[in-house]
Amino acid sequence: MSDDKGLILKLQSRDESALGLLYDKYSAALYGVIIRICKDEQMAENLLQDTFLTIWEKSESYDFHKGRFYTWAHRIARNKTLNFIRKSNKLIQTDDLSVYNNITAEVKNDIDYLKLKGTIQQLEPHHQRAIMLVYFNGMTHREAHEEMNVPLGTFKSYVRQALKHLQDEYVKVVSLLMILNEMIR
Repeated sequence: MSDDKGLILKLQSRDESALGLLYDKYSAALYGVIIRICKDEQMAENLLQDTFLTIWEKSESYDFHKGRFYTWAHRIARNKTLNFIRKSNKLIQTDDLSVYNNITAEVKNDIDYLKLKGTIQQLEPHHQRAIMLVYFNGMTHREAHEEMNVPLGTFKSYVRQALKHLQDEYVKVVSLLMILNEMIR
């Protein structure tokens, strides 16, 4: 922390070498945050640069008494990435639950995609929202429970119940496929 404090004070005094040292220290971790959300290397590299540009421009707003530098930088990286994805319309839309573009490449075929979309739409509205916030919007449970304005334990229960329902539906589909496969033989 004391190393960070000296670097951050230099950064706040507009010392470019401090920015370079902070980049060397934190860029890998922040890149990990960004790539986990956007799943695109080129986009992640650009967003990492934007993140450090914002850190440079807003360094005077960082307050040592409010938390660690990494936490502050992490929030900048995460918010910048989520905002970029929202603007590029790659997240699920609450009205139609269309999955962001990257997931279609991971789905084996259109039928699987439609089953996933249909299964999510079968969830209770509060379960849908919980799944969307955590798995598609990249929020932590703590952030998402605040967004939904419910206690953290209740929110975690929503996620568990939703995942259980999705798992049960998956088991039903697999069982049906096994039965159909036996009938064909």
